[in-house]
Order: sequence, then structure tokens, then C-alpha cells
Amino acid sequence: MAKTKYGKYIISELKQPKVEAEWTPPILAAGKNKGGRVLYLDNDVVKGAFYMECVWVLPQPAGTVPGGEADRRVGTEPHTHDYDEVIAFIGTDLDDPYDLGAEAELWLGDEKHIINKSCLVFIPAGLRHCPLTFLRVDRPVFHYTTGPSKMYF
Repeated sequence: MAKTKYGKYIISELKQPKVEAEWTPPILAAGKNKGGRVLYLDNDVVKGAFYMECVWVLPQPAGTVPGGEADRRVGTEPHTHDYDEVIAFIGTDLDDPYDLGAEAELWLGDEKHIINKSCLVFIPAGLRHCPLTFLRVDRPVFHYTTGPSKMYF
């Protein structure tokens, strides 16, 4: 971004977090037909910013068994935060934007939820959530998380 008074607030390149949360596997940068982290924001990227992370989740490469163990994508393990969080799952079918084109299993407390529609999930502070596992991905899914904390912890 151009060096202007407010250009520092426009994040258009990935700066990986300095530290990954212990319950989340490292998320590599997206690109060249692979899913992964697209953008990340926290207080280290822009002073005063809260955390936000944007990720592409893509279908498995050809040759994997749909629904088989090789097709499962385990992500974040169970944890809590002392701040609220929003987790988003956005489908990419422009004719039916609510069809996720994927199926994910997300635990909230002791309840298992199957996510197969575009949605926002509000996680109140202190609510144990996850694991999050993508069971099936037929089309790219735009996935993001955000919360009013200076970093993801």
C-alpha cells in the first residue's frame, strides 16, 4: 500500500502471526491452487487492531477417497477464550450462496453441529468450542474468524 497517512490500515498482503495458538495447527499461506491463510490481522500487524483471520478451504486433490479418513481435515482443537469470537463459513456458489458446498463438524460445548450452509457462528466468551473438522469439501469455502482481542490466544 502507498505510504500515506492512512495506508497502513489497508492490509493486502499476508503477514503470518508471530505465534500460532497451541490448539491450532500451523496454517500455511494460500496460493497456487492450495487453500490456506489469505490475510491475518492483529495488534502486531496494525497497532490497535483486533484479530481477524481469512482462510480458503479447498477440495481435496484428486485421488483421495471422499468422506474417507484421508478426506477429513482436522483443524482447531477444543479451547476457550476470555473474549467473544465469530467463526464464519461462506460458500462460493454464486447461484446459491447459502449452500456451503462442504460439510464441517463443529463442537459448541458438548454439542456436535454439522455445518453445511453458509453461516456465522457466535462464540460467547468462555464457551468451549471445537474441534472443527471439515468432513467434506466439494467447492472452495471462505472461512474466517475474528474477535475483539489484540491477538488470537
